[in-house]
Amino acid sequence: MLEVSDLHVSYGAIAALRGITIKVPPGAIVTLIGGNGAGKTTTLRTISGLLRPKAGRVTFLGEDISRVAPHKIVGRGLGHVPEGRMIFSNLTVAENLAMGAYLQRDKAAIAKNREYVFSMFPRLKERLRQSAGTLSGGEQQMLAIGRALMGEPKFLMLDEPSLGIAPRLISTIFEKIVEINRERGIAILLVEQNANLALEVSGYAYVLETGCVTMEGPSAELKANPQLKAAYLGG
Repeated sequence: MLEVSDLHVSYGAIAALRGITIKVPPGAIVTLIGGNGAGKTTTLRTISGLLRPKAGRVTFLGEDISRVAPHKIVGRGLGHVPEGRMIFSNLTVAENLAMGAYLQRDKAAIAKNREYVFSMFPRLKERLRQSAGTLSGGEQQMLAIGRALMGEPKFLMLDEPSLGIAPRLISTIFEKIVEINRERGIAILLVEQNANLALEVSGYAYVLETGCVTMEGPSAELKANPQLKAAYLGG
């Protein structure tokens, strides 16, 4: 479904990604793990068209999208839930969800998608007229995921979904991520600081260090890897 090939991205003279190659098959959950500054967020931002690669290519559903505008990438079925959620805090929950459907023209489909979001996150329905900026961190994350689902994505990228969320809500968020993947068949590329959790919900993982893929394999195998345990899993 998604293939990133020999991707190089720089911020001025600083190389953020140095030839990474990753693949996400249809219906899979794949995770990127690594320390701060490893290049995880840069990878997602490049895939979604917010950054332009210096070299390499991003292929989505068989098409090269390396130079395609972000809104057109969304229109092709690729959703991005950014780090820090980036909700419209001055708008209501309902208005934020409507923004997620801005490319959709079928009113019946929009209504159906909204009901699906409410089935996933009932709290959003309860807070429909509430200003998004007054929601808790966990509720804002639910809204960010719900907003992305309103665009009917075939593929969803999630950047640090547990960041800034109360521990009791983290498991709920991740249960819903797995549920969305299973129910809708949406492939997911997950960036997550909690490496244990990321490896638990994903089927395959890549380890990024200073802009390079240093390790990859089935998540269960990486979780048992002594080197990875020592570096990222508190073992």
